[in-house]
Amino acid sequence: MMKSLVLAFALITAPTSGFAPIQRSNFHNPSSVFATETNDLEAPAAEISNESLKKALPLPVNSASLPFLPRPQYLDGSLAGDVGFDPLNFAKSSSSLLNYREAEVKHARLAMLAAAGWPVSEVFDKKIAAAFNMAPVLDSADRVPSLLNGGLGKISPAYWVGCLGVAAVIDIIGSLRTKAANDTYLPGDFGLRFGYPENEEGQKWMQTAEIKNGRLAMIAVVGFAIQEFVSKQGVVDETPLFFFPIVDTLHKYANSGYIQ
Repeated sequence: MMKSLVLAFALITAPTSGFAPIQRSNFHNPSSVFATETNDLEAPAAEISNESLKKALPLPVNSASLPFLPRPQYLDGSLAGDVGFDPLNFAKSSSSLLNYREAEVKHARLAMLAAAGWPVSEVFDKKIAAAFNMAPVLDSADRVPSLLNGGLGKISPAYWVGCLGVAAVIDIIGSLRTKAANDTYLPGDFGLRFGYPENEEGQKWMQTAEIKNGRLAMIAVVGFAIQEFVSKQGVVDETPLFFFPIVDTLHKYANSGYIQ
């Protein structure tokens, strides 16, 4: 009798949901559950960019530019134009690496201006000096003043003061931006955005193009100075095909005996 009462009480107080029919709509296609989970796992993978994949790859053991030397510790490819070139191990830390990159970018930009200004000055210096009744700064061989060619005394001290003033202002701006941006500061970034891409891939391409052209310009300027010192002739006069109309150049060669 007691057992019957307990059973009846249990049946009365039991929740009705326990006797409700099971909703089988989600089990018509068992694979749908697994498909949903698979899609959730694959969705983030589709958003992974090529740049992220490159970062995930292990770093090379040897330097890309000097394969017979180990890759410098802090040259991990994060900077544009990084080919692992630091044979003397100047970069002792991440901060020193950024300082060297800052100096490299500044020298690269200055060298690009010099590489363009050097031959242009040899073409137009005497014409501009004649127009303003001034003495040209080129020597008798049409060479620009330099440490090897001499003639730096012809340059007005006001010019050097102006150059130092502009360099000081640029350096102060760079220092202020470094302090303001902290860890997000990019070496050589002075806030100029004219023609600068908005996407990360385009920005990396632009940074790589700038640093590579700047490195080439630094080599070119040194080559200009050595070439003029050795040949005792201006760069423009030695390679006129690059700076004068081809007709005038061929006529000059013909009159000088190069073309018979």
